[in-house]
Amino acid sequence: MNLHEYQGKEILASYGVTIQRGKVATTAAEAVAAAKELTEETGTGWHVIKAQVHAGGRGKGGGVKLAKNLEQVEEIAGQIIGMDLVTPQTSAEGKRVHQVLVAEDVYEPGEVEVEEFYMSVLLDRAQGKNMIMYSTEGGMDIETVAEETPHLIFTETIDASHGLQGFQARRIAFNLGLSGKAFKEMTKFVAALYNAYVGSDSALFEINPVLKASDNRIIAVDCKITLDENALFRHKDLAAMRDTREENATEVEAKAVGLNYVDLDGNVGCMVNGAGLAMATMDLIKQAGGEPANFLDVGGTADAKRVEEAFRIILKDDKVEAILVNIFGGIVRCDRVAQGIVDAYKNMGDAINVPIIVRLQGTNAEIAKELIDNSGLDVQSAVEFQEAADKVQAVIG
Repeated sequence: MNLHEYQGKEILASYGVTIQRGKVATTAAEAVAAAKELTEETGTGWHVIKAQVHAGGRGKGGGVKLAKNLEQVEEIAGQIIGMDLVTPQTSAEGKRVHQVLVAEDVYEPGEVEVEEFYMSVLLDRAQGKNMIMYSTEGGMDIETVAEETPHLIFTETIDASHGLQGFQARRIAFNLGLSGKAFKEMTKFVAALYNAYVGSDSALFEINPVLKASDNRIIAVDCKITLDENALFRHKDLAAMRDTREENATEVEAKAVGLNYVDLDGNVGCMVNGAGLAMATMDLIKQAGGEPANFLDVGGTADAKRVEEAFRIILKDDKVEAILVNIFGGIVRCDRVAQGIVDAYKNMGDAINVPIIVRLQGTNAEIAKELIDNSGLDVQSAVEFQEAADKVQAVIG
């Protein structure tokens, strides 16, 4: 589950990570009020207005701007709130901005030159251990740094049984070229950041940039946090931060009725039970010359109500030209699934306007095939994988 920048910073601050302070606003007037409060708290008169959407590259799309006075705060916030922000990580339509973060300007000049670093905490799947990835090249796309200057990317692998060690935090600060107060501040920053990652059961922390300010403070200026959804039952407060406006509307609807659904760009809808079979079915569609329109796992209870919900979800995608139902009847009997398909089809009537191919294997598969074949509905049955592939290929041309 992705969080907004301001939400991620709330988590960081609760673990003692120094952040760029800010306040959220949903209107230009609220932005001005937030800027006034920040000025009283921080003493700075300049503010950064940041669009709050689940996408990187906001600055490139005009979603991050500096305001030097309250008039500019109102003007810029008014421009950003309500805009459809297009970034390298959004679709061509962009994402609608519903709120902005009014943040303090932490780049004020001083005796010490400011520096930007990159830092992330994530799981190293190859080793099965957490890892801190960091670089002196902050403020840039880490992919570009990895491609052009890979020697400037460092990693620190952490043994979960021991946690982050002091010497590791010091090595990170040393590799970033820090000394004196900045060195000490960075070791504290790294330790707090790692504690926040583990404590919140996150899948990814990305801070870009981490700033060494002119007073040698180490500050999280930006923040991208992805929580592990499997652990949200332990964090009701974090689960409440979910902003469904930022997610695919069909996926949100599917989740609400208990379906595992991922929207894709193809032309053949999939209804399958089990993630492994779903992946194999998507391969089958590709081999038949089509493209999967979705990943949809109906789980082990494919009754008429659940099948009907699945059909409705799939048919919301107007690119779908056919639907392939591929069910293995182990826990659930194939004849029950077949009856569920027939009942759902009859309930939906004209709402089903594309061919449906059904492959059922497992317990009572023969009875299930007879139910489908004798239903009188525009549903084609198949027994083997290849037969199902051939029928998909025939209906999509």
